[in-house]
Amino acid sequence: MRRFRRLYIEILIQFVIALLLLLFVAFDKHSAHIHWHEIPFMANYVFAALIINYLLLPYYFYRKRYFLFAIYIIAVLSLIIIIEEFILEQVMFFDHRSEVFNPTGTLVEAIPILLILLAFNFARDATRKQRKIDELKHSMIESELDFLKGQINPHFMFNNLNNLYAYALESSPKTPKIILELSAIIRYMLYDCKDNKVLLEKEIDNIRSFVKLNELQFEGRGNISFNTKGSSNHKYIAPLILIVFVENAFKHSMSSQTEGILVDISLETNDNILQFKCVNSYTQQTNTRDIPGGIGLKNVITRLDMLYADGYKLSVDDTGTLYSVNLNIELNRLKE
Repeated sequence: MRRFRRLYIEILIQFVIALLLLLFVAFDKHSAHIHWHEIPFMANYVFAALIINYLLLPYYFYRKRYFLFAIYIIAVLSLIIIIEEFILEQVMFFDHRSEVFNPTGTLVEAIPILLILLAFNFARDATRKQRKIDELKHSMIESELDFLKGQINPHFMFNNLNNLYAYALESSPKTPKIILELSAIIRYMLYDCKDNKVLLEKEIDNIRSFVKLNELQFEGRGNISFNTKGSSNHKYIAPLILIVFVENAFKHSMSSQTEGILVDISLETNDNILQFKCVNSYTQQTNTRDIPGGIGLKNVITRLDMLYADGYKLSVDDTGTLYSVNLNIELNRLKE
Protein backbone atom coordinates (compact mmCIF):
# COMPACT_ATOMS: atom_id res chain seq x y z
CA MET A 1 0.00 0.00 0.00
CA ARG A 2 2.79 2.40 0.92
CA ARG A 3 4.59 1.56 -2.32
CA PHE A 4 1.57 2.48 -4.46
CA ARG A 5 1.02 5.64 -2.43
CA ARG A 6 4.64 6.65 -2.97
CA LEU A 7 4.36 5.86 -6.69
CA TYR A 8 1.20 7.95 -6.90
CA ILE A 9 2.93 10.90 -5.23
CA GLU A 10 5.93 10.61 -7.56
CA ILE A 11 3.75 10.55 -10.68
CA LEU A 12 1.77 13.49 -9.34
CA ILE A 13 4.98 15.48 -8.84
CA GLN A 14 6.10 14.65 -12.37
CA PHE A 15 2.69 15.75 -13.65
CA VAL A 16 3.10 19.10 -11.87
CA ILE A 17 6.58 19.50 -13.37
CA ALA A 18 5.18 18.65 -16.81
CA LEU A 19 2.40 21.18 -16.30
CA LEU A 20 4.94 23.88 -15.48
CA LEU A 21 6.94 22.93 -18.57
CA LEU A 22 3.78 23.10 -20.63
CA LEU A 23 3.09 26.64 -19.40
CA PHE A 24 6.67 27.57 -20.18
CA VAL A 25 6.53 26.13 -23.71
CA ALA A 26 2.94 26.92 -24.66
CA PHE A 27 2.53 30.40 -23.21
CA ASP A 28 2.99 33.15 -25.76
CA LYS A 29 4.24 36.19 -23.88
CA HIS A 30 3.75 38.48 -26.87
CA SER A 31 0.00 37.87 -27.18
CA ALA A 32 -0.54 36.61 -23.60
CA HIS A 33 -2.31 33.35 -24.33
CA ILE A 34 -1.61 29.58 -24.24
CA HIS A 35 -1.24 27.49 -27.39
CA TRP A 36 -3.53 24.64 -26.36
CA HIS A 37 -2.41 22.47 -29.24
CA GLU A 38 0.87 21.94 -27.35
CA ILE A 39 -0.90 19.77 -24.74
CA PRO A 40 -0.99 16.51 -26.78
CA PHE A 41 2.63 16.97 -27.82
CA MET A 42 3.62 17.49 -24.16
CA ALA A 43 1.57 14.41 -23.19
CA ASN A 44 3.57 12.41 -25.73
CA TYR A 45 6.83 13.46 -24.06
CA VAL A 46 5.51 12.85 -20.54
CA PHE A 47 4.32 9.36 -21.48
CA ALA A 48 7.78 8.57 -22.89
CA ALA A 49 9.43 9.92 -19.71
CA LEU A 50 7.23 7.66 -17.57
CA ILE A 51 8.27 4.63 -19.62
CA ILE A 52 11.94 5.51 -19.19
CA ASN A 53 11.65 6.37 -15.49
CA TYR A 54 9.60 3.39 -14.32
CA LEU A 55 10.56 0.66 -16.78
CA LEU A 56 13.85 1.26 -18.52
CA LEU A 57 15.83 2.80 -15.65
CA PRO A 58 14.98 0.27 -12.89
CA TYR A 59 14.98 -2.85 -15.06
CA TYR A 60 17.86 -2.11 -17.39
CA PHE A 61 20.02 0.91 -16.53
CA TYR A 62 20.27 0.30 -12.75
CA ARG A 63 20.90 -3.40 -13.38
CA LYS A 64 23.77 -2.47 -15.72
CA ARG A 65 22.12 -3.91 -18.80
CA TYR A 66 23.32 -0.93 -20.78
CA PHE A 67 23.08 -2.43 -24.26
CA LEU A 68 19.39 -3.28 -23.90
CA PHE A 69 18.79 0.08 -22.23
CA ALA A 70 20.30 1.88 -25.23
CA ILE A 71 18.18 -0.16 -27.67
CA TYR A 72 14.97 0.60 -25.75
CA ILE A 73 15.85 4.30 -25.51
CA ILE A 74 16.19 4.39 -29.30
CA ALA A 75 12.84 2.59 -29.53
CA VAL A 76 11.15 5.13 -27.21
CA LEU A 77 12.58 8.09 -29.15
CA SER A 78 11.43 6.48 -32.38
CA LEU A 79 7.96 6.04 -30.89
CA ILE A 80 7.90 9.73 -29.96
CA ILE A 81 8.78 10.67 -33.53
CA ILE A 82 6.18 8.31 -35.05
CA ILE A 83 3.38 9.55 -32.76
CA GLU A 84 4.24 13.20 -33.35
CA GLU A 85 4.96 13.09 -37.06
CA PHE A 86 2.28 10.64 -38.25
CA ILE A 87 -0.50 11.05 -35.72
CA LEU A 88 -0.45 14.32 -33.78
CA GLU A 89 0.65 16.61 -36.58
CA GLN A 90 -1.82 15.06 -39.00
CA VAL A 91 -4.68 15.47 -36.53
CA MET A 92 -3.73 18.92 -35.24
CA PHE A 93 -2.44 20.48 -38.47
CA PHE A 94 -4.00 18.41 -41.23
CA ASP A 95 -4.87 21.47 -43.33
CA HIS A 96 -1.46 23.17 -43.35
CA ARG A 97 0.98 20.48 -42.33
CA SER A 98 4.32 20.39 -44.12
CA GLU A 99 4.98 17.25 -46.12
CA VAL A 100 8.61 17.21 -44.99
CA PHE A 101 9.42 14.45 -42.50
CA ASN A 102 11.35 16.23 -39.72
CA PRO A 103 12.48 13.81 -36.93
CA THR A 104 15.36 16.10 -35.96
CA GLY A 105 13.01 18.95 -35.10
CA THR A 106 10.88 16.57 -33.03
CA LEU A 107 13.91 15.35 -31.07
CA VAL A 108 15.13 18.91 -30.49
CA GLU A 109 11.79 19.68 -28.85
CA ALA A 110 11.41 16.38 -27.00
CA ILE A 111 14.87 15.71 -25.56
CA PRO A 112 15.17 18.83 -23.31
CA ILE A 113 11.77 18.07 -21.77
CA LEU A 114 12.67 14.40 -21.34
CA LEU A 115 15.95 15.34 -19.66
CA ILE A 116 14.17 17.64 -17.19
CA LEU A 117 11.69 14.89 -16.24
CA LEU A 118 14.48 12.31 -16.03
CA ALA A 119 16.55 14.63 -13.84
CA PHE A 120 13.79 14.61 -11.25
CA ASN A 121 13.80 10.82 -11.26
CA PHE A 122 17.59 10.61 -10.95
CA ALA A 123 17.54 13.08 -8.05
CA ARG A 124 14.83 11.07 -6.30
CA ASP A 125 16.67 7.77 -6.81
CA ALA A 126 19.98 9.27 -5.67
CA THR A 127 18.33 10.60 -2.50
CA ARG A 128 16.72 7.24 -1.80
CA LYS A 129 19.97 5.39 -2.41
CA GLN A 130 21.89 7.77 -0.15
CA ARG A 131 19.29 7.24 2.58
CA LYS A 132 19.76 3.48 2.31
CA ILE A 133 23.55 3.88 2.40
CA ASP A 134 23.27 6.03 5.54
CA GLU A 135 21.01 3.45 7.18
CA LEU A 136 23.43 0.67 6.25
CA LYS A 137 26.40 2.62 7.61
CA HIS A 138 24.53 3.27 10.84
CA SER A 139 23.65 -0.41 11.13
CA MET A 140 27.27 -1.42 10.45
CA ILE A 141 28.56 1.03 13.05
CA GLU A 142 26.14 -0.33 15.64
CA SER A 143 27.15 -3.91 14.85
CA GLU A 144 30.84 -3.10 14.99
CA LEU A 145 30.44 -1.19 18.24
CA ASP A 146 28.61 -4.16 19.77
CA PHE A 147 31.45 -6.40 18.59
CA LEU A 148 34.09 -4.07 20.02
CA LYS A 149 32.29 -3.76 23.35
CA GLY A 150 31.99 -7.52 23.41
CA GLN A 151 35.76 -7.77 23.06
CA ILE A 152 36.44 -5.23 25.81
CA ASN A 153 34.22 -6.84 28.43
CA PRO A 154 35.78 -10.34 28.40
CA HIS A 155 39.23 -8.73 28.29
CA PHE A 156 38.43 -6.82 31.48
CA MET A 157 36.80 -9.80 33.19
CA PHE A 158 39.71 -12.10 32.42
CA ASN A 159 42.20 -9.81 34.16
CA ASN A 160 40.13 -9.24 37.29
CA LEU A 161 38.84 -12.77 37.80
CA ASN A 162 42.45 -13.94 37.85
CA ASN A 163 43.16 -11.46 40.66
CA LEU A 164 40.03 -12.50 42.54
CA TYR A 165 40.98 -16.15 42.24
CA ALA A 166 44.43 -15.46 43.72
CA TYR A 167 42.97 -13.64 46.75
CA ALA A 168 40.34 -16.34 47.27
CA LEU A 169 43.07 -18.99 47.38
CA GLU A 170 44.80 -17.00 50.15
CA SER A 171 41.48 -16.50 52.02
CA SER A 172 42.25 -12.80 52.03
CA PRO A 173 39.87 -10.53 54.03
CA LYS A 174 39.89 -8.25 50.98
CA THR A 175 38.01 -10.83 48.92
CA PRO A 176 34.45 -9.64 49.88
CA LYS A 177 35.34 -6.03 49.07
CA ILE A 178 36.83 -7.10 45.75
CA ILE A 179 33.65 -8.99 44.93
CA LEU A 180 31.55 -5.95 45.89
CA GLU A 181 33.47 -3.54 43.64
CA LEU A 182 33.65 -6.10 40.84
CA SER A 183 29.88 -6.65 41.01
CA ALA A 184 29.33 -2.88 40.68
CA ILE A 185 31.44 -2.85 37.54
CA ILE A 186 29.68 -5.90 36.09
CA ARG A 187 26.31 -4.33 36.85
CA TYR A 188 27.38 -1.23 34.95
CA MET A 189 28.49 -3.29 31.96
CA LEU A 190 25.33 -5.40 31.87
CA TYR A 191 22.66 -2.78 32.43
CA ASP A 192 24.09 0.66 31.61
CA CYS A 193 26.19 -0.11 28.53
CA LYS A 194 23.40 -1.38 26.30
CA ASP A 195 23.11 1.92 24.46
CA ASN A 196 25.79 3.85 22.61
CA LYS A 197 25.78 6.53 25.28
CA VAL A 198 25.61 6.66 29.09
CA LEU A 199 25.49 9.44 31.62
CA LEU A 200 29.00 10.74 32.23
CA GLU A 201 28.51 10.48 36.00
CA LYS A 202 27.85 6.73 35.63
CA GLU A 203 31.03 6.30 33.64
CA ILE A 204 32.89 8.20 36.37
CA ASP A 205 31.33 5.99 39.07
CA ASN A 206 32.46 2.95 37.13
CA ILE A 207 36.03 4.27 36.99
CA ARG A 208 35.87 5.03 40.72
CA SER A 209 34.80 1.42 41.44
CA PHE A 210 37.63 0.17 39.25
CA VAL A 211 40.16 2.34 41.08
CA LYS A 212 38.90 1.07 44.46
CA LEU A 213 39.12 -2.49 43.17
CA ASN A 214 42.77 -2.00 42.29
CA GLU A 215 43.54 -0.11 45.50
CA LEU A 216 42.51 -3.23 47.44
CA GLN A 217 45.25 -5.10 45.58
CA PHE A 218 47.76 -2.26 45.74
CA GLU A 219 49.00 -2.88 49.28
CA GLY A 220 50.79 0.42 49.75
CA ARG A 221 53.31 0.01 46.94
CA GLY A 222 52.98 3.59 45.72
CA ASN A 223 50.40 6.30 45.05
CA ILE A 224 47.03 6.07 43.37
CA SER A 225 44.91 9.16 42.77
CA PHE A 226 41.65 9.81 40.96
CA ASN A 227 40.46 13.42 40.83
CA THR A 228 37.43 14.91 39.10
CA LYS A 229 36.58 18.54 38.45
CA GLY A 230 33.58 20.23 36.93
CA SER A 231 29.97 19.15 36.58
CA SER A 232 29.04 15.88 34.90
CA ASN A 233 25.28 16.34 35.26
CA HIS A 234 23.18 15.80 32.13
CA LYS A 235 26.24 14.99 30.03
CA TYR A 236 26.66 11.81 28.02
CA ILE A 237 29.62 9.79 26.81
CA ALA A 238 30.14 6.54 24.92
CA PRO A 239 30.46 3.72 27.48
CA LEU A 240 33.72 1.93 28.26
CA ILE A 241 35.87 4.56 26.59
CA LEU A 242 37.88 5.88 29.53
CA ILE A 243 38.07 2.65 31.53
CA VAL A 244 40.37 1.04 28.96
CA PHE A 245 43.11 3.62 29.58
CA VAL A 246 42.69 3.24 33.35
CA GLU A 247 42.84 -0.54 33.11
CA ASN A 248 46.04 -0.41 31.03
CA ALA A 249 47.62 2.00 33.53
CA PHE A 250 47.07 -0.35 36.46
CA LYS A 251 47.96 -3.45 34.51
CA HIS A 252 51.33 -2.22 33.30
CA SER A 253 52.30 -0.41 36.50
CA MET A 254 51.52 -3.22 38.89
CA SER A 255 52.86 -5.98 36.66
CA SER A 256 56.25 -4.32 36.17
CA GLN A 257 56.88 -2.72 39.59
CA THR A 258 56.93 -3.94 43.15
CA GLU A 259 57.20 -0.46 44.66
CA GLY A 260 57.15 3.21 43.67
CA ILE A 261 54.03 2.66 41.60
CA LEU A 262 52.28 5.80 40.32
CA VAL A 263 48.82 5.93 38.82
CA ASP A 264 47.40 9.44 38.50
CA ILE A 265 43.98 9.85 36.89
CA SER A 266 42.26 13.20 36.42
CA LEU A 267 39.03 14.13 34.71
CA GLU A 268 37.69 17.62 34.13
CA THR A 269 34.52 18.78 32.37
CA ASN A 270 34.11 22.28 31.06
CA ASP A 271 30.84 22.86 29.25
CA ASN A 272 30.81 20.06 26.65
CA ILE A 273 34.56 19.44 26.70
CA LEU A 274 35.91 16.48 28.63
CA GLN A 275 39.61 16.51 29.50
CA PHE A 276 40.90 13.15 30.64
CA LYS A 277 44.46 12.39 31.70
CA CYS A 278 45.91 9.13 32.88
CA VAL A 279 49.56 8.77 33.91
CA ASN A 280 51.24 5.61 35.13
CA SER A 281 54.78 4.61 35.94
CA TYR A 282 56.32 1.40 34.66
CA THR A 283 59.62 -0.30 34.02
CA GLN A 284 60.60 -1.94 30.78
CA GLN A 285 62.06 -5.07 32.28
CA THR A 286 58.87 -7.12 32.61
CA ASN A 287 55.53 -7.49 30.85
CA THR A 288 55.59 -4.10 29.13
CA ARG A 289 56.68 -4.96 25.64
CA ASP A 290 53.46 -3.67 24.10
CA ILE A 291 52.11 -0.90 26.29
CA PRO A 292 50.36 0.93 23.41
CA GLY A 293 48.83 -2.34 22.21
CA GLY A 294 46.31 -4.74 23.62
CA ILE A 295 42.78 -5.57 22.58
CA GLY A 296 41.14 -2.89 24.72
CA LEU A 297 43.25 0.07 23.59
CA LYS A 298 43.02 -0.76 19.88
CA ASN A 299 39.26 -1.10 20.15
CA VAL A 300 38.76 2.12 22.07
CA ILE A 301 40.63 4.09 19.39
CA THR A 302 38.42 2.49 16.74
CA ARG A 303 35.33 3.40 18.74
CA LEU A 304 36.53 6.98 19.17
CA ASP A 305 36.93 7.27 15.40
CA MET A 306 33.44 5.89 14.83
CA LEU A 307 31.60 7.80 17.52
CA TYR A 308 33.37 11.15 17.64
CA ALA A 309 35.15 11.37 14.27
CA ASP A 310 37.10 14.65 14.45
CA GLY A 311 35.49 15.58 17.77
CA TYR A 312 38.28 14.17 19.90
CA LYS A 313 42.03 14.50 20.32
CA LEU A 314 44.18 11.72 21.74
CA SER A 315 47.85 12.07 22.54
CA VAL A 316 50.19 9.54 24.13
CA ASP A 317 53.57 10.27 25.67
CA ASP A 318 56.00 7.52 26.64
CA THR A 319 59.23 8.54 28.42
CA GLY A 320 60.38 5.01 29.17
CA THR A 321 59.32 5.26 32.82
CA LEU A 322 56.06 7.21 32.57
CA TYR A 323 53.20 6.54 30.20
CA SER A 324 50.74 9.42 29.76
CA VAL A 325 47.43 9.52 27.95
CA ASN A 326 45.66 12.82 27.26
CA LEU A 327 42.21 12.64 25.78
CA ASN A 328 39.96 15.60 24.97
CA ILE A 329 36.41 14.82 23.83
CA GLU A 330 33.69 17.12 22.59
CA LEU A 331 30.82 15.36 24.31
CA ASN A 332 28.15 16.93 22.10
CA ARG A 333 29.78 15.39 19.00
CA LEU A 334 28.74 11.87 19.99
CA LYS A 335 27.00 10.16 17.09
CA GLU A 336 23.68 8.53 17.88
